[in-house]
Amino acid sequence: MIRSVFYISDSTGITAETLGQSLLSHFDHIQFKQQVCSYIDNEEKAIAVVNRINKAAEEDDERPIVFDTVINREVGDILEASQGFIIDIFSMFLKPMEELLGSPSNYHVGRPQLDNQDKRYKNRIDAVQYALHNDDGAKVDRYSEADVILVGVSRSGKTPTCLYLALQNGIYAANYPLTEDDMDGPGIPRVLKPFQNKLFGLIIDPGRLSEIRQERRSNSRYASLNQCEDEVRQAQALFNRFGIPYLDTTRMSVEEISTRILMDSGLRNGKGKRNGK
Repeated sequence: MIRSVFYISDSTGITAETLGQSLLSHFDHIQFKQQVCSYIDNEEKAIAVVNRINKAAEEDDERPIVFDTVINREVGDILEASQGFIIDIFSMFLKPMEELLGSPSNYHVGRPQLDNQDKRYKNRIDAVQYALHNDDGAKVDRYSEADVILVGVSRSGKTPTCLYLALQNGIYAANYPLTEDDMDGPGIPRVLKPFQNKLFGLIIDPGRLSEIRQERRSNSRYASLNQCEDEVRQAQALFNRFGIPYLDTTRMSVEEISTRILMDSGLRNGKGKRNGK
């Protein structure tokens, strides 16, 4: 089964797409053709989108699913007249909240320009810059500023997790790749020792690690299964020996890894140093 899906917004469409995809993920037996329609903020654009929705309905012989976060009621009324199944996200949630709070909402299009939100946005951008500056152990001079330092063998998911933590939560996340020399030593790598309470380990199934490394350096010692098994075993032993919390990232998305790190390290809700922790 194939169904057309439209995410429609008079702003970026991120909210409609994020919530819509979350709901659709529970129907993995259905294939969805998805289109994002951003900045649909006047009647002319709305009519053009309705024509696309109606065309999809005719081609599929099924009603397209439409997730919308449109504030402009004239635009919303035009969408309602389409052949799509309309899920008006803002009306669904804002109206009950207005009744509960006894107050109408402001109905701003896009992100409200509030000082605290502007600060959080700047924090996230600063955190991304920090993650890039402190990636892969290239620089270690700013580890004192970190909220968390991810450690693990090469290609265990440290960099994408750091960037996700930074962009989504404003977390100052550095990462350090464990080498054979690091793991052969008697203790935690010297550069990490002063920051042991900030360390969080990542491990991965050796077979999967070998597959990932083969894509980078095919048929090398670095990518061999034996090498991957040795490195993962030594990394896990290091974490256990020094009480460093760690996760197995093999079957986890970057979103899941990041959420677990936030929970286990006490950094939930983006409350890192730059966010007022």
